[in-house]
Amino acid sequence: MSEATDRPVDGDAWADACAEDLASEQARRRARYGPPPGSAAEELRKLVDAVADKVSSLQTPLLGVAAQGAVQQAIRQARSAVEPVIERNPQVFDHLAAAGSELLAAYRSAVEGQESRWTRTTDGASGASRPAEKPADDPADPRDEGPSGTERIDLD
Repeated sequence: MSEATDRPVDGDAWADACAEDLASEQARRRARYGPPPGSAAEELRKLVDAVADKVSSLQTPLLGVAAQGAVQQAIRQARSAVEPVIERNPQVFDHLAAAGSELLAAYRSAVEGQESRWTRTTDGASGASRPAEKPADDPADPRDEGPSGTERIDLD
């Protein structure tokens, strides 16, 4: 019998090796980039805390003691309003963050499509579109004359 068949076979060796590689890659990324961002709810909580700390550290002589007390009261009220919402519905903030990302992607897609249409001209004989051949610094370039009116952007 060969040596390879004499050793017990570990069925999870591949999974163990992958898990070790993943853990080392995550440790390398944490060392290089810092800890990954938390959930949207945790990030909102950090934002509220950071804003509250910054506002409370602004102690100017222009604001009297009464005004500073009012600012502190407003900060406490804001925290007390935000905390229960975060605690009850943390997944809502993840969904809102994902929806915002999707809206941004849709906007970028619409703008990129429109920009490509603006930078193409049509060939008179064939009606096919081709890239504009005029250099950008050409004074006869109609694009330099400002907006020519309203134009509908199709988002479909």
